[in-house]
Amino acid sequence: MTSDRYTPGQTNPDATDPAPSALESIGWSSFFQSQLTPADGIPGRVASANHGRFLIWTATGELDAGVTGQLRKSGALWPAVGDWVLLRPGDPVIHRVLARKSKLARKQPEREIREQVLAANIDVLFIVSGLDRDYNPRRIERYLVMAAESGARPVVLLNKSDLAAELSLDLEAIVASTQLLSPAATIIPISAISDHGLDVLPAQLAPGQTAALIGSSGVGKSTILNRLLGDNRQATTAVRESDSRGRHTTTTRQLFVMPGGWLLMDLPGLREIQLWAEANQSSGALKDTFDDIQQLAQNCRFRDCSHTAEPGCAVTAASIEPARLANYLKMQRELTQLDRKTDIKSAREGPSKNKPGNKTGRPYPKQDRPE
Repeated sequence: MTSDRYTPGQTNPDATDPAPSALESIGWSSFFQSQLTPADGIPGRVASANHGRFLIWTATGELDAGVTGQLRKSGALWPAVGDWVLLRPGDPVIHRVLARKSKLARKQPEREIREQVLAANIDVLFIVSGLDRDYNPRRIERYLVMAAESGARPVVLLNKSDLAAELSLDLEAIVASTQLLSPAATIIPISAISDHGLDVLPAQLAPGQTAALIGSSGVGKSTILNRLLGDNRQATTAVRESDSRGRHTTTTRQLFVMPGGWLLMDLPGLREIQLWAEANQSSGALKDTFDDIQQLAQNCRFRDCSHTAEPGCAVTAASIEPARLANYLKMQRELTQLDRKTDIKSAREGPSKNKPGNKTGRPYPKQDRPE
């Protein structure tokens, strides 16, 4: 794998004293520095991944790297795009993944109970929704829950605002109703085609910080990236007229250095958004997005109120939008079931297989498939 996106200097895999300023420009901080010992090797950041090979950005350039056999078999953290890793001096092989300060993950879209890490160490999650037929408040709520669980700050981008007049949309009303989904989120209407609103995005991050673009295929993620870069770096395709969905043009996760010195990750479009939370921590995963419902639930007559038909339910007595409440209850059931299945799987596998960072006991994850 080669790239022209990060060129701090001539690649030198044998360098053992990396310049801090070069690493800081791609996200290095004291959080990662504190995890190092003198014998650890060369730090670098995963910029892209492809079938077990990784493009790594180091203080002196970029290089292609594999992983050690020991890491492959150990069940320790497997490298994801955005991760900080350690390479052996003189040998471009990853032998350790540093602990993450944030992690965007979902349940793998198959029957196996397994986590799929979509992005690591991101500061802002740009949730992209088209204002055409793609706009779906319930899907946006799911992305907001993913953002809250990841530790990244959510910014909702309502793309294709140029279509508002053509589709007879009340743009101000849509922005206001989207804001109600999560008061903590930032809502920005944009048009990637006309560049409207794109100038606001760089101000959401400081130099060295990292954002990721997430959303369905066809919402304009790659177009947004290209316009911000001022270059057609990512391929784009037209959406279907019937449902405003696109084909999966972006098939790999990839990190880009933006003109303002921040970093942006383009993620493939998602068909399924199955939630993931750490074992026995699912109760807090919905708090940020559905704090209004959880606050009301404290006043219900029964502690185990299901918020459906019980007498004395403070939630159903309030003016909560029925579709929003139904979505909350659906995600609550989903996370409760995930907790139960994860506990059962861990008990079956036993402590020898339940290794840190890998609940399924797999020595390393299956290759992530684009959707």
